[in-house]
Amino acid sequence: MAVASDQATSICSHCDRAIPSTNLDLHFAHCSRNLEKCKTCGDMVPKKFAEEHFLCTHAPVACSLCSETMEREILAVHKGENCPKRIVTCEYCEFPLPAIDLFEHQEVCGNRTELCHLCSRYIRLREINSHESRCNGIISNVGESSRNTHTAERDRGPPRRQPQEFSKKRLLFTIAITGIAVLLGSLLFQRKVEHTQVHQY
Repeated sequence: MAVASDQATSICSHCDRAIPSTNLDLHFAHCSRNLEKCKTCGDMVPKKFAEEHFLCTHAPVACSLCSETMEREILAVHKGENCPKRIVTCEYCEFPLPAIDLFEHQEVCGNRTELCHLCSRYIRLREINSHESRCNGIISNVGESSRNTHTAERDRGPPRRQPQEFSKKRLLFTIAITGIAVLLGSLLFQRKVEHTQVHQY
């Protein structure tokens, strides 16, 4: 039978929960005999598991990485998200290193440059994603002029040939060499056949 919503309730002095007044005495007898309030978090836990609750949740433990002491309950979160010595990876080179060293490493690593194969300019790694999203393959001195870009261009020396141009020249050279080799091979083979025929007669 459902309890009427307007039924009077009273607060249990042991667990501080609102209990229907008609059941309060029975509840209190059961509650005070079987439950106790955790002194650390205030949760009601079965008396027989009170020590286990404390050891698994609130007992102080030291992080095996940084030696900081904390409640066992938050140790996993600390190791996964907050520990300064947890291992993380650099977003530019994917090198694993302690989190405490990540900022300094990425400041240096992000300033390294890579050649953009569309416009043949050297772009800092920290800017490569935004550059690739707007690069149209046209070499421009206006589009992305900045002090760092000019420095990178100055450091790389004379302008390099575009990869497409290099590939075409190399292809033509390879075709020419192959043609000459085929021609020479054909001539040598023809002479060898003539030489063999002369010896047969």
